Amino acid sequence: MLKRKDFFSNKKKKLSFTKGRQVDPDSQEVVRNLLGDRPRKREFLIEYLHLFQDKFKCLHHKHLVALASEMKMAMTEVYEVATFYAHFDVVLDGQETQPEVTIRVCDSLTCEMMGAKELINSLQKKYSESIRVVRAPCMGRCDLAPTVEVAHNHVDKASIDSIEETLKNKKFSPVIPNYIDFKTYKNAGGYKTLNNCIEGKKSVEEIIKIVQDSNLRGKGGAGFPSFQKWNFVLKEKKPRIFAVNADEGEPGTFKDRFYLESDPHRFLEGALIASWAVEADACYIYIRDEYPAAIKILREEIAKVTAEGLTPKNGIIIRRGAGAYICGEESAMLESIEGKRGLPRHKPPFPAQKGLFGLPTLIHNVETVFWLRDIIERGPEWYSAQGKNGRKGFHSFSVSGRVKKPGVKVAPAGITVRDLIDEYCGGMQEGHKFKGYLPGGASGGILPSTMDKIPLDFGCLEEHGCFLGSAAVVILSDQDNMGKVGLNLMRFFEDESCGQCTPCRVGTEKAVKIMEKDIWDKHTLDELTKVLCDASICGLGQAASNPLQSVVKHFSEDVGLSKE
Repeated sequence: MLKRKDFFSNKKKKLSFTKGRQVDPDSQEVVRNLLGDRPRKREFLIEYLHLFQDKFKCLHHKHLVALASEMKMAMTEVYEVATFYAHFDVVLDGQETQPEVTIRVCDSLTCEMMGAKELINSLQKKYSESIRVVRAPCMGRCDLAPTVEVAHNHVDKASIDSIEETLKNKKFSPVIPNYIDFKTYKNAGGYKTLNNCIEGKKSVEEIIKIVQDSNLRGKGGAGFPSFQKWNFVLKEKKPRIFAVNADEGEPGTFKDRFYLESDPHRFLEGALIASWAVEADACYIYIRDEYPAAIKILREEIAKVTAEGLTPKNGIIIRRGAGAYICGEESAMLESIEGKRGLPRHKPPFPAQKGLFGLPTLIHNVETVFWLRDIIERGPEWYSAQGKNGRKGFHSFSVSGRVKKPGVKVAPAGITVRDLIDEYCGGMQEGHKFKGYLPGGASGGILPSTMDKIPLDFGCLEEHGCFLGSAAVVILSDQDNMGKVGLNLMRFFEDESCGQCTPCRVGTEKAVKIMEKDIWDKHTLDELTKVLCDASICGLGQAASNPLQSVVKHFSEDVGLSKE
């Protein structure tokens, strides 16, 4: 029997190398050169993956190994994050690298209605080898459908000819639209309200009372009273953080992109007012990767605002998304900002209590803060007096589909879809008869044209099995089969499920298979709906069945079912 000292003396010698995949010295040098003096912190992982994707058009496995070593992370963690997001293309050793150019064809509902399916089939035949052609979820340009992204350049109302021209001229960078820059905005009175707050001319209590009296509610989809969020965060100990959710991935939604690309400083001033109100040390902006022009604009303009000394102690920090709809859910967004997979957190605790990096966090949507300056300057009555049919305020409706004039329509809360079509969108397209509409994007359900007098506002649609959400209104006509509409939306939810919970991961897949048939199995779909609604962790799974429920209820003849 070995004595104690003899036992320990017989332990195996420490390995002179790390177990697992060994770091290639050349790859290590590439990683170190590309990262430079950037901090090796976990929260920057997704940003660094973007660096490699942008430079090499893919993520080489050898570079991921070296990156994991450099950041002192497990390779499995890096690989899990890299493969979670759609915009990262992991290439294993020995495999062919990605083509120089990737063409992404939006296959969202509106784009499909405008010919995206035929377009992608033609492109795949034409560029079978030289260029990569893939389907992509909604790009937030539904008013310009069909949309195709060539590298980082969006081709709107795309055709084979326009795409060919883009490739021929190598127009691969985002096109920057005309917008109100810092100088123009400031000369017109911009940042005066923020300065009044910073200089003590306005108190936090006064600003919160204005927001409360205005009836401003969250414009991202939940419709939660904005002032209550501020109060919840202010009850928590400092330090605090403010985070803006600019990852509007809900199909049919494009209002946030519109404001960021046209009047970015009105948004930034609102974000800084909210940051000041809750005494946030930093303001994070999480913006979807599908908005490269908006990202470029914000980076340039934030630098000017920072130079003026108007930002919080730790500044305004931009975080790029990477193609994951689930990150529009607030807790999944926080996980992504921290450099992780965008998996929704269990609640409680809520972000106001324990949010980004474990700190109390205020979260708002882009449009919510976009109106703050105007509400404070004009008074709460200005905003609350805008409604119709007994409602207060207004909404920025993202209108697309079978109307003559799609786009962002700022209209009174409580307006009906019929008035929205006739007064703001120039009526229906020629040859199309109004058949139905989505009042709140993909997850907001579908209503028939006979229900066109319902006020479009929070709390008005729920009794009909729908909700306003982000106010993304898609207009459908007699030339649209509602079964195919529902299938398009369910395929989206299937693709975008994060996979964390079984009801959503498996339920959406099974629903798609049933909905692909000419006649739907209503009994099984009813069972799937109950499981999705009751057992899914987050809103994606809970709302995924809304479109299919709507089709069965209102358009049963389109799916081979008799009306009950």
